[in-house]
Amino acid sequence: MPEWAVLLLVCGLYLVLVLGLGVWSGRTVSKSVTGYVAGDRTLGVVVLYFVLGASVFSSFAFLGAPGWAYSRGAAAFYIIAYGTVGMVPFYFLGPRARQVGEELGFVTQAEMLSHRYDSRTLSVVLAVLSVVAFVPYLTLQMKGAGLLLETISEGVVPQWLGALVAYGVVLIYVFASGMMAIGWTNTVQGLFMMAVAWFLGLYLPEALHGGIRPMFEAIAASGKEAMLKAPGLAADGSTWSWGGYSSAVIVSAVGFSMWPHLFMRAFTARSDRTLKLTVVLYPTFQLFLVPILLIGFAGVLAFPNVSPADTIVPHLLTQIELSPVLVGLVCAGALAASMSSGDAILHSAASIGLRDGIKPLLTGTMSDTRQRQWIRGLVVAISATAYYFAAFSEVGIVTLLLGAYGGVAQIFPLVFAAFYWPRATGSGALWGLLAGIGANTLFLVAPHLRPFSLHEGVYGLVANVTVLVAVSILTTPHDRTRLAPYTGLERASAEPSA
Repeated sequence: MPEWAVLLLVCGLYLVLVLGLGVWSGRTVSKSVTGYVAGDRTLGVVVLYFVLGASVFSSFAFLGAPGWAYSRGAAAFYIIAYGTVGMVPFYFLGPRARQVGEELGFVTQAEMLSHRYDSRTLSVVLAVLSVVAFVPYLTLQMKGAGLLLETISEGVVPQWLGALVAYGVVLIYVFASGMMAIGWTNTVQGLFMMAVAWFLGLYLPEALHGGIRPMFEAIAASGKEAMLKAPGLAADGSTWSWGGYSSAVIVSAVGFSMWPHLFMRAFTARSDRTLKLTVVLYPTFQLFLVPILLIGFAGVLAFPNVSPADTIVPHLLTQIELSPVLVGLVCAGALAASMSSGDAILHSAASIGLRDGIKPLLTGTMSDTRQRQWIRGLVVAISATAYYFAAFSEVGIVTLLLGAYGGVAQIFPLVFAAFYWPRATGSGALWGLLAGIGANTLFLVAPHLRPFSLHEGVYGLVANVTVLVAVSILTTPHDRTRLAPYTGLERASAEPSA
């Protein structure tokens, strides 16, 4: 049997295992929407830790991050920088959101914000923003899975087929079991990909260069020392500006916990203590990125000119002397990284699409059974949309993610003001959000218009906050009864807040 066939067999067995676990895990959860979307609010520290970690570190981490280290050097360190501080806001905002969600029955971010700001329109806008941002993020996961299977099979399995098979498995278990499937599969996949990352991160520098220190010394002596100096290289090979580097860190950190699929996990936690402990432990997941970046650096001199750079991990795996079974397990770990984010994104996008986009536009009530049917239908529709872009788009993995972060970061001012600025109004939140999205989009599609070399999300945040504050001051504030669950104001009073 050729080596590529062994690799595919191991990956195939892994897919069967994950499928079985995902379908099995939904057997005890209730048939309610809360059960399907929030796991009946029963997740403990261990499962929640891996749900948060594995949901974020994905194809972006296992393929995109090594690709940046391989092609752009120290520029890849921005990933560790924003990940280190990105969860800090969630320590304060997450428990407040959990309390409000438990009290008022919310299971999505936009449900909470549309109630706080008394705006059905805001709910629909947030739903559109979330789904639009989710599509490239889900596309990213599918492209990663497809690239991996295409490379290890030496082209026998084309990218479109690899993405179709891997995400056919994801589609089935998310469709069947919802949040509980994500919880248990993410736990298993998180442990697996951590083990794989550390094995590769230590083995490859040793096998190709004689160790980590000799590897970096060889890169420095080769004339590529610019790759080892922050802020690293830009996409065109020139030195990345400090403005571009630092603004990418800031926007990514601001948007990190605002990703709706991550923020929604506040509504799944068993208690405030569970959520806070998980957030405190979360930075340890960053240790997973250290070996990931070492993998990329290991290929700089050993295998130059690999294109696209995002394929450096599977390329290295097909070139080194390892047992095919072991290489297959390593590839399955990379596949786990893609699927552990893809399932959470797909589940959240479908839940948000119904609860925040479609449901507010309908009159009358919708039964739990009907809502579950709608969500499952959207799971299929969103999967198909992302798959189309994954099969035909040529955009790089990290580029896709950076573009999406700018839009998602625009949610942060609304969430912060919801809990810490009672004077914020629905009109201010809506127009601030639209201004932020507009500015972010303008500078994303027309980067030559930027007055400074900053991430487009920075301009969006400036416009967002300015309009939010100005319009809120000029419009009538909400009454204390509505604000009470968010700010702790007296519920008994119906007087407007000052």
